[in-house]
Amino acid sequence: MNNQSEAFQAVISSPFGPVGISLEAGRLSGIEYLDHDVATYRREIPGLDRVVQQIEAYLLDPKLNFELEIQLDGTPFQRQVWQALQTIPSGETLTYGELAGRIGSGARAVGNACRANPCPLVVPCHRVVARNGLGGFAGETSGRKLQIKRWLLHHEGCL
Repeated sequence: MNNQSEAFQAVISSPFGPVGISLEAGRLSGIEYLDHDVATYRREIPGLDRVVQQIEAYLLDPKLNFELEIQLDGTPFQRQVWQALQTIPSGETLTYGELAGRIGSGARAVGNACRANPCPLVVPCHRVVARNGLGGFAGETSGRKLQIKRWLLHHEGCL
């Protein structure tokens, strides 16, 4: 097992590479986009099968509404942003400024909270874009993670 995957209860395949999944007390607590050389596996953990099944179903059907218990550890502001992200429907996007306006904050603060999102995909920070393009994703403005954001938005019919 690769050191990068040891912290996860499962690593599953996706069209854009392996995805690490963490649970805490049976609740989804983390999703991470991993390097391509990480092997897939699944441990026997209560609640894990449901999480994996829903993520795999979303990868086939972007209109799937996740129905998972999530453990989101962050500041009160981060949790406010992450809750707002979950109201953006599949197939739609908001700019950082639009989301900031909804919660009475600034675009940069919203971007920082998106970067700290522990459960991307299920808490869809990929649906937040810059006013003049994709913006960043998971703290990157180019490279593989931005390619993942592009794939997700294309999958949902936004691109």
